Amino acid sequence: MRHIAVARPVLTKETHRATSIEIFFDLVFAFALTQVIEFMGRPPTPLTLVRGLVLLLVLWMSWAPYVWLSDQARADVGLVAAGILVAMAAFFVAALLIPNAWRHGKHMAAPLILALAWVVLRGTHMGLYYWAAAGEGRLRTTLGLFSTTTVIAWVPLILGALLGGAAQTLLWAAAFLLDFSGGTIAARLSGWGIRSPSHFTERHGLILIIALGESLVSIGAGAGTAVTRGPILLAALLGLTVTVCLFWFYFSNTAAAAGTALGSMPRQRRGNVAGDAYSTAHFPLIAGIVYSALGIEQVVSRLASNHPPSTRPLDWASTVALYGGPALYLLGRVMFLRLAVGSAPLARYIAAGTAFVLLPLARILPALAALGLLAAFLVALVGYERLSRHPTTAAHSSGDK
Repeated sequence: MRHIAVARPVLTKETHRATSIEIFFDLVFAFALTQVIEFMGRPPTPLTLVRGLVLLLVLWMSWAPYVWLSDQARADVGLVAAGILVAMAAFFVAALLIPNAWRHGKHMAAPLILALAWVVLRGTHMGLYYWAAAGEGRLRTTLGLFSTTTVIAWVPLILGALLGGAAQTLLWAAAFLLDFSGGTIAARLSGWGIRSPSHFTERHGLILIIALGESLVSIGAGAGTAVTRGPILLAALLGLTVTVCLFWFYFSNTAAAAGTALGSMPRQRRGNVAGDAYSTAHFPLIAGIVYSALGIEQVVSRLASNHPPSTRPLDWASTVALYGGPALYLLGRVMFLRLAVGSAPLARYIAAGTAFVLLPLARILPALAALGLLAAFLVALVGYERLSRHPTTAAHSSGDK
């Protein structure tokens, strides 16, 4: 981090790449994701899965705008660097409080502190971005539109934290919708700008790698001291197999084609495509990683505790997480390809649908067998895609060489 007191923003260049402070910021975001997994796993129920999704949506709307900021001005220089450190602290506080996000009581102010931490996160971003957009009237107009709905969204966010229960769930979901719609409306009326497509795509690729790595940490935590037992080691390896397949689906068959397409677009189109394909379509990828990690962690935990017996199937909520996570990830990949390169092979749609179709079968299988079936399906899908490389992705996929 250099020249912390610099008075003017240092704008990014076309060849800009991710800086160390951005990666550090991403690690704090990934820690928040593991906290969401912990929140949903105590124990998994339909309600905790829904509330976990609300938390993920609000977290995503706290992280994604900072990618746009650091694409406008260097994140490791001057006021932007100082502001990102403040945002990082707010993110860390929010992450610490996530497991208690719906707990209220005489001495439990976690939901309100969590909401205020998000206000600090978003307020810091808006101030930094407006400052970094000095001299760019159109961008400042866009930010003005976006900031209006963001500030309005703070009302249901704080009110929900005070009320708790079902009201909190609905109001926090409404806060996300207000914030997200503001960004979409601003993009359509005024437009965002992308200064460095390579930096923008790199940041989204890095956050997926980090999220995949953190998901393995969560899976390992479920084993506890029983990790040396054969079934648990097998479950852990199957979990690693699932994670590697998710990695391959994006980095060996999708990311390069989308990045090349974004870089070759006219400047006036980049902002809208980046907003749709990356800021929007990457959310189901992240959510899919989180839910699949939760499902695998539940399998490992059951084997470690043997209560209920490991020969019994998973409960419905855990099964939905285990299979719904990869299905959501595969659906997000289809959405990403459609928005980034304009098309997606039919087989990609069928793959996402098949994961959902297998869910009822997984519900009646023993937990370890359900995880094994998922791993076998994803490995088979990887093999199929390698043998039938589609021209929209194969031409640009460096990972398939």
